[in-house]
Amino acid sequence: MKEVSPPSRRNLVVISLHIIWATWKRQPLLTPTRERCAYRCITAEAQKLGATVLALNGMPDHVHLVVLLPSSLSLAKLMNQIKGVSSHVLNQETSPLGHFRWGNGYAAFSMSPHHRNRAIAYVQEQKTHHADLSLKHDWETVPEDETPQT
Repeated sequence: MKEVSPPSRRNLVVISLHIIWATWKRQPLLTPTRERCAYRCITAEAQKLGATVLALNGMPDHVHLVVLLPSSLSLAKLMNQIKGVSSHVLNQETSPLGHFRWGNGYAAFSMSPHHRNRAIAYVQEQKTHHADLSLKHDWETVPEDETPQT
């Protein structure tokens, strides 16, 4: 008689997040040079932690990230790592531009796979939305904080 193995147990977890955070006191610190450096660093650190970056863009004073988070990674850990590492790298590589800091706060919105494509499109078109003021105000809100994260 053939032995039947029990069904394998697998988890399916899809955590889609749209995260927004700002520079210290919303200062326009993300120059084009810093922006390229920051986005490379943020993407690399997110991938190192097991997250999948679906969209990353922003303005000189804030960043939008759409990401798939693995079930083993907390949002707090992701944000601590990408903000800390990117701030450090920006200060090392772009120091002639002056000291760089992120603000402490961030906003994160979970979304269904159905809404994920809209968030990706919104993030990809950040500069256009700001230029023509077609902003989704809920997706542009970041808590203000007076304590810098370096």
